[in-house]
Amino acid sequence: MSTFILWIILLFLCWPLALLALVLYPIVWIFMLPFRIVGITMNGLFAFLFALIMLPARILHGPGMK
Repeated sequence: MSTFILWIILLFLCWPLALLALVLYPIVWIFMLPFRIVGITMNGLFAFLFALIMLPARILHGPGMK
């Protein structure tokens, strides 16, 4: 909602720039999509590595303790 309000303000201040931003937004979103996918993959990989490294400590900690 705040993005929309900022765009409306930009529309009143400089309408050509607002229309340019409206046209370029999908192009930038498509360009950034592979980086977002890589970020999600790296997050999952680091979570897996952390769980793998902490596994011996969790096993040695014993049952009943959390």
